Amino acid sequence: MRYKQPIWSSVLLSAWFVWLADVGSKTWALIYLEGREPVKIIGTFLQLALTKNSGAAFSFATNGTVFLTTFGLLVVVLIGFWTRRITSRPWAIALGLVLGGTLGNLTDRTFRSGHGAFRGEVIDWIALPHWPTFNVADSAIVIAAVVAMILSFRNIAPISPKSKEGPNGA
Repeated sequence: MRYKQPIWSSVLLSAWFVWLADVGSKTWALIYLEGREPVKIIGTFLQLALTKNSGAAFSFATNGTVFLTTFGLLVVVLIGFWTRRITSRPWAIALGLVLGGTLGNLTDRTFRSGHGAFRGEVIDWIALPHWPTFNVADSAIVIAAVVAMILSFRNIAPISPKSKEGPNGA
């Protein structure tokens, strides 16, 4: 007999994987990239360059760290609320990617603070030309958005409608 994992475990497992990869890669970046010139991986197309970001992508809300932290906490609470209702494993994985990415950046905002509670800077270290420097957490959130779009276009619902009980479906 084969044991089938509950769908909510896919949310937690994918979130845990993303969070570990994000925190580990940021720790590595702080150790090996701080104070160095960008490391060219594929010429100037892909470089490793450490930056610390108090705001969001594209220099949005650079003075809004407390707002961004509060928003991230709200996202975590909402995902926690919806996790038990998800009936689609692909949607569960997408939610887990968002949860892991959000927790990764919240970890920075909470524990990498020199300016007070919830005012920490997010560690970014992957650089592409004409694009903000980003990290594993940011990548997971973007991948989740792409997965969600694909699932939506394929009409795969995150929550299956409950079947109606009684005679003739009434």
